[in-house]
Amino acid sequence: MTNAVIECILSRSATKYYDPAAVLSDDQIRELVRIGTTAPTSFHMQNWRFIAVRTAEAKARLLPIAWNQPAITDAAVTFIVCGELADSSVIPQRLAPLVQAGVMPPAMVPEWEGPAHGLYAHNPQLQRDEAVRTGTFGAAAMIYAARSLGLGSTPMIGFDAQAVASEFRLADNEVPVMLLSIGTELPGNWAQKPRRPVAEVLDLV
Repeated sequence: MTNAVIECILSRSATKYYDPAAVLSDDQIRELVRIGTTAPTSFHMQNWRFIAVRTAEAKARLLPIAWNQPAITDAAVTFIVCGELADSSVIPQRLAPLVQAGVMPPAMVPEWEGPAHGLYAHNPQLQRDEAVRTGTFGAAAMIYAARSLGLGSTPMIGFDAQAVASEFRLADNEVPVMLLSIGTELPGNWAQKPRRPVAEVLDLV
């Protein structure tokens, strides 16, 4: 028997048609991001940021640099999902709440920071890869949270990354990973498209 979580995953599809009159409250937006930030991150760096484009003025700024995709204006909110370049120096600060809560012994913090420094410090490609991984994990959690709440979502890579970074003042260490529109669906959206057979994508070794 399929449980509710699996059913949510299996029934999700990218939304094409949104109700442009529907809105999400700021509290609903915050809750989606809270859920997104429970996703995994390397060394607990939590190297992400989410810009919620929800007002008509902000949507008008995003629309032309996001290929004029209708979801930008029709969905209640479009998140600019940002990943921060991996930086081991943030680890003590990000782990501090775990230490304070008694979850992690203080002596363990340098045991995490040291290997992370060795992994990322001299590897710009891996720093960027981690930013993209982190943002993607967070966005995926938000996609399925939205589905469980009866909302549609549309992840998009169709945008001018440099223009988005400039227009919405991303920091130099931030990568715009994707846009993620979320809102109330209208009738007429497709069901989930058939996928390649598992036999084509799985090797058992």
